[in-house]
Amino acid sequence: MPTKKTENNDMTLDRFEEASTIVKEVTKETKLVYSSYLSERTNNKVYLKPENMQVTGAYKLRGAYYKVSTLSDAEKKKGIITASAGNHAQGVAYAAKQFGLKAVIVMPTTTPLIKVNRTKNLGAKVILHGDVYDEAYFKALELAKKDGLTFIHPFDDPVVATGQGTIAMEIFQDLPVVDYILVPIGGGGLAAGVSTLAKLLNPKIKVIGVEPEGAACMKASLEAGKVTGLKSVSTIADGTAVKTPGQAIFPYIQKNIDRIITVADEELIVAFLDMVENHKMVVENSGLLTVAALDHLNVKNKRIVSILSGGNMDVITMSSVVSQGLIMRDRIFTVSVLLPDKPGELSRVAKVIATDNGNVIKLEHNQFVSTNRNAAVELRITLEAFGTEHKEKILHSLEVKGYKPKIVRTVI
Repeated sequence: MPTKKTENNDMTLDRFEEASTIVKEVTKETKLVYSSYLSERTNNKVYLKPENMQVTGAYKLRGAYYKVSTLSDAEKKKGIITASAGNHAQGVAYAAKQFGLKAVIVMPTTTPLIKVNRTKNLGAKVILHGDVYDEAYFKALELAKKDGLTFIHPFDDPVVATGQGTIAMEIFQDLPVVDYILVPIGGGGLAAGVSTLAKLLNPKIKVIGVEPEGAACMKASLEAGKVTGLKSVSTIADGTAVKTPGQAIFPYIQKNIDRIITVADEELIVAFLDMVENHKMVVENSGLLTVAALDHLNVKNKRIVSILSGGNMDVITMSSVVSQGLIMRDRIFTVSVLLPDKPGELSRVAKVIATDNGNVIKLEHNQFVSTNRNAAVELRITLEAFGTEHKEKILHSLEVKGYKPKIVRTVI
C-alpha cells in the first residue's frame, strides 16, 4: 500500500491521477447505468453513477482511503479519528482496517442503525454524540486533541476531496461526451473534487450541485460570497444534513460549480419509489438528490450523469419512505363514506370499488360517528390504486352512488 506524502494539498490533475490509481486498490469501478425511464421522462440521456453499489455502500471510501494512504508513519501510528453521519465513518473504518490502524468514529445520535453497526463491524470504536454532524464534529476534534489522534475531515480537506473526485475520472472514461454532472452537496467535499476534475478535463462541462432545501448551507454560502453556517437543518437526507460547508474546499466550489439546485424532502420520497420500481436500486435519501434535481434542470437533449452517492438506508426508514411515496403518488389513499347501518350496505360499497378495480387494503367500521346509527355509520376504506387518475375514478363512482366520499389522512 502506498504511503507517498505529496508536497501540497492542491487538487491538480497529477493528484487526481495518483488518487485514481490508489483507490482502485479497494473500490469498485461503478460503471454508468443508462436510465431509459429518466431519459424518457426528462427528454435527455440520463446515466446513473451507482456509488450505492460501492464496497462500503457509498463513495466516501474513495476519499478516506486516499487520505489515509498519504499520512506519514507517525500520523498513522497515533490512530485516526473522524466525525460522520455514516458513510464517511464506514470509509474511514474500512481504510483503517486495510492499513491496520486504530480508528475512532464520532457519529450523531440520529445516524441510522445500519450505518452505526456496519462501522462497528469494520473494527472501529463508535461514539454517538449530538443530533447533527456539526455537534459530532466538535466532539471528534476534542477527542483528537485529548487522545492525540489524527483527525480525518469528512469533506473539508482537499486530499479527501481529491479522492472523491476520482468519480469524475470514471465518468469521463465511460462517457467522454457528458454534458452535465449532478452531484449531491452536504459539506462540499464530493462536489469540490468532482467539479474540479471535471473542469480540468473539459472546461465546458456543467457541474450542478444539489442540496436538500432544509440544509442548503452551500447555496447560502455562495450567495453570501463566503462560508456561511445555518442556524439549524431539517431534512430526511441525513448524509447531507450539514450546517456549515467546508472552508478549505469552498474556493473550489466557487470556481467550478455552475449552479445549486435545492430539493424538497417530498421529492426525495417519490424519487426513492422511482429508483426501487424502475431500476431495482436502493439509494439513500442523500443519494437521491441528483435524481430529484432532474426535474429542476430544464434542459433537453443533453447527456446527464446523476451521481447516486450512497445506498446505506435502514429497513425501517426504507419502509416509511416507500409508504409515504405510495401515498404521495396516489397509489394508496383512505376514503371515508357514511352509510346506513343495515345489512348489505358494505357489500354495495365493495361492489362499486371492485367494479373500478380498486384493491381494498384495510377497512374501519365506526358505528358511533352519529347518535342515530340508522341514519349513518362511518366506513373508512384504505385502497390501492394505479395512480391519481384511477383514484379519481373510484371517488367519482362512489359519488355517483350517493356515498359522498371524503379523503382522510392515510396511515399505513
